[in-house]
Amino acid sequence: MTNVLRIALVDPNDDTRDSLKSMLLGMDTVWLEADCSRYEFFPDVIEQTAPDVGVISLDNDTEKSIRLVQRLASDAPDTVILAASESTDGHLILQTIRAGAREFLTLPMSHEDLAAALTRVSQHKFGTSEGGARGCEVVAIAGATGGVGTTSAAVNLGCIFAADNRNSVALLDLDLALGDADVFLDAIPDYTLADVVQNVSRLDIQLLKQSLTKHSSGLYLLPRPVELHDTLGITDESLRKVIGLLKASFTHLVIDLSKTYSAVDMAAIEAASKVLLITQLDLPCLRNVVRLMMSFEEIEGLQSKIEIVVNRAGLESGQISLKKAKETLGRDIYALLPNDYRTMVEVRNNGVPLINQAPKAPITQALRDLAAKLQGKDASAETGEGSKSSESKWKMFWPGAKS
Repeated sequence: MTNVLRIALVDPNDDTRDSLKSMLLGMDTVWLEADCSRYEFFPDVIEQTAPDVGVISLDNDTEKSIRLVQRLASDAPDTVILAASESTDGHLILQTIRAGAREFLTLPMSHEDLAAALTRVSQHKFGTSEGGARGCEVVAIAGATGGVGTTSAAVNLGCIFAADNRNSVALLDLDLALGDADVFLDAIPDYTLADVVQNVSRLDIQLLKQSLTKHSSGLYLLPRPVELHDTLGITDESLRKVIGLLKASFTHLVIDLSKTYSAVDMAAIEAASKVLLITQLDLPCLRNVVRLMMSFEEIEGLQSKIEIVVNRAGLESGQISLKKAKETLGRDIYALLPNDYRTMVEVRNNGVPLINQAPKAPITQALRDLAAKLQGKDASAETGEGSKSSESKWKMFWPGAKS
């Protein structure tokens, strides 16, 4: 689990409370456990949620809020109290600190000031020497078409990440209709994404972990719904909440997307740190890559997250050369996964990850190298130049476009 700070907030002023909530929700290393609009209800909130940090805005009623700080400092010593106010009066600051607040923050609060305060709290609570909590790396696995191996890549990357005991890893199956990540792991889940979506407002980190299926590799799985009609309740907004909770709970989140590129898929792509677009070296796949990259160009900040991964490299039948593919795509290939049909069929049918079934196979080593590269362990990896030069080139390869 990440060193995520769980936070509860109280502010009777709707505007400043919403501003603080928005700032907190945008931070990967915090989880907003609860927010409250009444000072008198906040002690119950603290008792029920036991957050790491309680943020108290003083300005609605200074005397009442300082008494609240004093009460919580006595009754909930494990919760660090941060006080916030528009006032910079020295007497108020001194009074608040003496009441038990760890820090006094000035409103309107900047993202930098809040992040710095939370870093100090994290250093004190978790003993981190480098400052700050460890965030979550979100890797979304997309496909240029069906059958290119996105699920096998997602499952096996997840298991490779989980093999490092410093990591905690979850796999989210977003192929809502036909996903089969559970088959690859030979798992029979008790709960699905539909169950979590229905209860996300009541879940905390501990309950979330209980809702996931843990594989022997250490990987946690959140599978697609069992019934097709259950997919209707999964929206892009509800998925964002689920991803937020997963990011607060794990160091790595791997998302296996569907091939529909729906609003739900796009919400996952937007939340991702890196998006792997899996393709093969054939004309239909490369054509789809061009088409997808044209669409991704229209979304700010997305192009820089996309990396192209060629699966089944070395398959002789109908393959376009790697050199020609690079020329067509206008960018470098991030990784090559060799063709090993027999091994992949065995691991899928046996429900056993590659690192257990075939640890020395070339496909396993290629996925290990990909995992290392994603975690920044491959210092020689250099893909930025190809990405940058491709920004305005996609349309020239599209049928009907002017050359």
